[in-house]
Amino acid sequence: MRISSKAAAAALALSSGTAWALVPSPPASFSHRPHSAVFGARRRRDSTLFMSVVPRKQDQVVSVTGTNEQTTHHANNSAEKIANELSLGVTLDGGPVIDFAAVKDSTSRAERALADARKKYEAALDRGGTGVGTSHDSPGGRLMGINDEVVAEVGYEIGTFVDEYVDAASGETADELVQKCGRYIRSKASFETFPQSWKEGNGDTDFTKDEISRFDALLARAYEESGIVTAAFAKTFYLGTQVLPDPAMRAIWAVYVWCRRTDEIVDAPRPEAADPEAEMLTDLSEWEIRLERLFDRGDVVDVLDLPLLDCKVKYPNLPITPFSDMIRGMLMDIPGLGQERYETWDELHLYCYRVAGTVGLMSMPVFGCAPGHTDEMAKEPALSLGVAFQITNILRDVGEDAEKRERVYLPQQDMAKFGVTEQQLFDQKVDENYINLMKYEIARARMYYARALRGVPMLRPESRLPVQLSLDAYGKILDKIEENGYDSLTKRAYVGKWEKMLGIPASWYRTQDISNMLRLPEDWGKPSLDEYEEQLRTMLEEKWEEQSR
Repeated sequence: MRISSKAAAAALALSSGTAWALVPSPPASFSHRPHSAVFGARRRRDSTLFMSVVPRKQDQVVSVTGTNEQTTHHANNSAEKIANELSLGVTLDGGPVIDFAAVKDSTSRAERALADARKKYEAALDRGGTGVGTSHDSPGGRLMGINDEVVAEVGYEIGTFVDEYVDAASGETADELVQKCGRYIRSKASFETFPQSWKEGNGDTDFTKDEISRFDALLARAYEESGIVTAAFAKTFYLGTQVLPDPAMRAIWAVYVWCRRTDEIVDAPRPEAADPEAEMLTDLSEWEIRLERLFDRGDVVDVLDLPLLDCKVKYPNLPITPFSDMIRGMLMDIPGLGQERYETWDELHLYCYRVAGTVGLMSMPVFGCAPGHTDEMAKEPALSLGVAFQITNILRDVGEDAEKRERVYLPQQDMAKFGVTEQQLFDQKVDENYINLMKYEIARARMYYARALRGVPMLRPESRLPVQLSLDAYGKILDKIEENGYDSLTKRAYVGKWEKMLGIPASWYRTQDISNMLRLPEDWGKPSLDEYEEQLRTMLEEKWEEQSR
């Protein structure tokens, strides 16, 4: 699966403007040529919509760093009870929340391979190799992470617009212009954002009015191109950004494009490479170093780095950790290098965090919280929504993953408890055992949706609708799986574009304070978080009793 929001939300036809009459005062967006909606599914990843939501309680966090665990939990929950909850795949409302940020797995072949590749790459730099600093380093002079597929999807070459802003009369090159613009953006940052650059004088540069005008125009064009890439690959996601204020909308595009490019570096075919895997790891090492230098020093390499640098300047608390963690999540999907099977829910949970939960953490500084709430408070529900989205992807594509990729994401322990075998997935056999397994996994997904949903009203008002749109639309995929008789082996759960579009008014209403007092009829019968958790416990207890007889 690709880094794109294949979530169901208000759909491709929204560019006509008819659906926007249902949404109050969305900001104007730029227009661009229409793009095809072709999605090749190489791997399962989804950077879904960015969200920032708050939990009901703040005293439940399990922070995992390496092999050590530091646990703070509600006074009524014993360590034994918490361990039991986690073994069930259930996290009670007063129990811990696992934060996988910056976890490194020393047993992972993929992580060891990336670490080794990075050492070799850095050694080459020390010996005077080319290394970071050349923007046109891909075949055909393309930017890193831009390949034939990206160009075909967008409809033209990416990043070439920079030549339109070059001062050719002075002999300026495109790379020189990008570096000047980078210095201009850094000059607007505080000392605390890039202290090293300030010490070296990069934060104290004078520019003429003409230069500033040209730099601003170049940055605006880079943002626009980022929006075009986002719209081409993730129309639903792009829809959600349209109801954000312009600065936040552009910031989210910039983050998405970084995710898109990272995905292409990991995924892109390399037919001319003598060792495609080694080349990919070398490129990824360079990409990670570029990321670190941008966050630490404000360094840029190519024109599409400029919007991300501008985001870091405008949102200084934008963390680097989820960006680095996403890289490792993508590696988990590489055939022969990553993780082919997940024995337990905890293992799959780590994967879900890396490829989807990270996006919530990237977005929190941009979306912001309502007065009285902080990013730290918002962290748990943001992670929960990313996990919910990723579980939904996995359940929707069980058959496709087995048939086309020979991959099984469902936890092996869950399959064993419900009597489902891998061969059954490959044979596309839907029986009572498989249906019961799907019921259990759907209940787990809805539990995570419920954990995230309770915090949406705590967002800044202008940030609530894109989150609610995403949550409502993606959750409908689970409804479609149920309507298909829980058959996700031979049928694909699909939400039509008109159904997505018609759901916008309800999503908007749910973001209003009055919805807390007057719920929509369709929301009357929805279980609470506690009821979802009880449903999971009951299903497992019944299965254990059945197996013990």
